[in-house]
Amino acid sequence: MRVHAPGKLILSGEHAVVYGHPALAMAVNRYAVATATLEKSPHVSFNLSDLSYEHKLSLCALEQLKNRIKRKYKRFIKGDFKIRDVLQKPVELAQFAFSLFFETLNIKLTHGVKIQVQSDIPMGCGMGSSAATILSIVHAIAHYLRIELPPEMFYRLGLEAENVQHGFSSGLDLRVSLHGGCMYIKDGEIYSRSVPTLPMYMVNTGVPESSTGECVTAVAHHFKEKKIGQQFSAVTDGMDIALQANDLLAVIDAIRENHILLSRIGVVPEQVQQFVGDIEQAQGAAKICGAGAVSGSKAGIVLVVTDDQSALEGLCARYQYSILPITGEARGVHVV
Repeated sequence: MRVHAPGKLILSGEHAVVYGHPALAMAVNRYAVATATLEKSPHVSFNLSDLSYEHKLSLCALEQLKNRIKRKYKRFIKGDFKIRDVLQKPVELAQFAFSLFFETLNIKLTHGVKIQVQSDIPMGCGMGSSAATILSIVHAIAHYLRIELPPEMFYRLGLEAENVQHGFSSGLDLRVSLHGGCMYIKDGEIYSRSVPTLPMYMVNTGVPESSTGECVTAVAHHFKEKKIGQQFSAVTDGMDIALQANDLLAVIDAIRENHILLSRIGVVPEQVQQFVGDIEQAQGAAKICGAGAVSGSKAGIVLVVTDDQSALEGLCARYQYSILPITGEARGVHVV
């Protein structure tokens, strides 16, 4: 059985959602796909093709890795480490999620298991690749062991794993990948929305130099004042109303306001700001869709709303950005 976990785009509410403000997000047709099968040796084999990684670890080695990561995360909380110091390499997130599953459910693995993961979600670009990878793995293990778990348990497992990657996860990526569709999230409650049908495009500006965790840490001081959070909330609510009404002009206005706020907190590099400005000159709107960046010139995925596709293609060619085909995904994590 192959478990598909979709990636996501945040339509509004980046960063602000970490501090309890509302957000709009949509699952998209890019997936992390995981399978769990029997491994003949008494080891856990990890084959992660997007990371070009294939290796076997003993159960003892996985236990030690999990405990080391937990200790380092506690030291991050105390301020002894930066968040990027908690995981030594990206593959450890998958290995930590695997070990956490068995610890949380108090299950002893008595034989070897092979975990295979393939993903076409761009990594480090704000599309929720970490959340999708975590959920695909823990779902694959649960199906392999024939264990029925409620969605909230998968969410809790995912949140603990995501924290060691991002520092303090809002849980938004996990919610979207878990449930699919489009959703408005406020005060911990999820409200389903119709998947937008407006002319939206996803532009990849490149992998940011700074991680999501570093961006979250860097902008935290902005949200100590209530004003910026209230402004993000107002923009998200305006975007929600505009999308429900399928009002293109109102959506464009909301995205432009959102871009201004994201630039103000310092997560939109100058080159990406120039690109957004050119989109606006062409009567469209654009904004980053993830954590953005606090260093370098790349900011991951940018959401563009425009009815002039040829102008967008010309701008992307000039900036050497790629346009990725994307549609909304109504399904959350599912078995194929």
